[in-house]
Amino acid sequence: MATAPTSVSHPSSPTPSLAAVPSPTPEPSTRWLVGMLLVVALLPRLLVFVANENLYGDAVVRTELAERWLRAPHVITAYGDGAYQFGPLHMYLVGAALSVLDREVAGRAVSLLFGVLSVVPLFALTRRLFGWRAGVVAGLSFAAWGMHLQFSTTAGSEAVSLFFMLAAFALYAEGVDENRFLPLFQAALMLNLACALRYDAWMYIPLLSVALLFSSKDKVASVTRAVGFGLACLPFPLLWMQGNELMHGDPFFPLKAVEDFHRGWVQSSAGSGLAIGWRVQQLFFWPGVALLTLSPGVALLGMWGMVKAWKQRPDTRWLVVAAVLPTLYFTFRAAVLANFVPLGRFTVTQLSVLPVFVAVGFGALMAARGEGARKVLAGVTAVLAVVLPLAVGLYTFRADGRFQDTLRPVSPTSTNPRPVMQVADFVKAEVAAKGGSLALDDDPSYMDLQVAFFSGLPEERIARVRWDTFRKLMAEARPEVLVRFDQGALVKDPGVKLEGRTLTLDGVAYEELEGFSAPLHVYRRRP
Repeated sequence: MATAPTSVSHPSSPTPSLAAVPSPTPEPSTRWLVGMLLVVALLPRLLVFVANENLYGDAVVRTELAERWLRAPHVITAYGDGAYQFGPLHMYLVGAALSVLDREVAGRAVSLLFGVLSVVPLFALTRRLFGWRAGVVAGLSFAAWGMHLQFSTTAGSEAVSLFFMLAAFALYAEGVDENRFLPLFQAALMLNLACALRYDAWMYIPLLSVALLFSSKDKVASVTRAVGFGLACLPFPLLWMQGNELMHGDPFFPLKAVEDFHRGWVQSSAGSGLAIGWRVQQLFFWPGVALLTLSPGVALLGMWGMVKAWKQRPDTRWLVVAAVLPTLYFTFRAAVLANFVPLGRFTVTQLSVLPVFVAVGFGALMAARGEGARKVLAGVTAVLAVVLPLAVGLYTFRADGRFQDTLRPVSPTSTNPRPVMQVADFVKAEVAAKGGSLALDDDPSYMDLQVAFFSGLPEERIARVRWDTFRKLMAEARPEVLVRFDQGALVKDPGVKLEGRTLTLDGVAYEELEGFSAPLHVYRRRP
């Protein structure tokens, strides 16, 4: 019987025996790792999906626009062609989902699909740069990301857009690492799709193109790749600009509309004068959202990992720049120029890069520490990553109040104010179910949009003060129920008279019903 070979030691030899070199731990099956991460990402999102409601990210407006598109499908070519300030690709995706799902679920199901799938390009990106262990850490950190749980379970476009941005990053890293143009071309395709979803993706075209100029010592190759990648990113932006030029006379019409909205929003948020306090808040907005939603452990380790990678891994600097430069740009606009109001959902692409560097930050911080200290830090980080979003989600779930309203936009749970849903449920049961119609006041905080959406009434059976068809629909539909907001425009209408609990509109009297809370008031038309 053959015996196993034994290694022979040669003390006098300067070359150590191969037996003294530990064999590296084999990488588990990539399919198994990706499957595990998909399950871990899916489970908390399924739990939240059951409880969440469309509220932020213009979720209800996007769904209503997708419904309009589905009634008359066409290629959306401009702002006024059905997308308005939103990306046309989201209209197509939600419209397709509406053909098989209920309106309250369709947009959310699209977000859930792409939100869960986002862990795949994130793992691929991190694995390529820092190894499979770092990829698993990134995927687990992403799965517990509280703010992304909301984005994955409501009908905004953030989760969908982030999937294409992470896919672009992963393919871009592959192209640079393997010195091949095909992955760069595929990354450009992903970036086109992201640009068709959200306008903040547009800034990554010049950013990533310029980064390619520094991707190789061969300057000819670097310039060729940069120019080729940049050109491959342009089809959608150029077509969209042409469509807006033809329809509105300005290729940048949607961007200018968004800019004008933000300038007005700054005035209403910060007030007049220097607004020093408001500006200071904006300086800390991005890191604050990172600490609150990713948890302090994940966020700080990711930030430290970025610092160490910048010094030790020049090949990853493009990714650091992709996170830091847009953050600085938006912060400068908010804090210095005061022409932009940051929101948690605007930070999603930049913050999604932090999990990529968590393992790097952990390794750099704990390199000289013992195994016990490493386990303690890993345990505390993991517990905070789970407990913090859980606590915020429970605190804001179906709870109204100043602090709840402040945290709700970045909470895992997204629920409408209870008075709003009470009215919407009443209209759904007493008006929509009986084939009736509704007169609806407008609200400065846009809660009228929520009432209309959750009422279940079709557009033609809601006479909205917000629309210029209000009087026409009032005459045609003769609504038997009217909803008024305390700060709404209805009482300012010259045809309206409010006396106690009676509201008269164009000679038709409505009596207020009991059981509803301010700022909403519900009226029924007198027989």
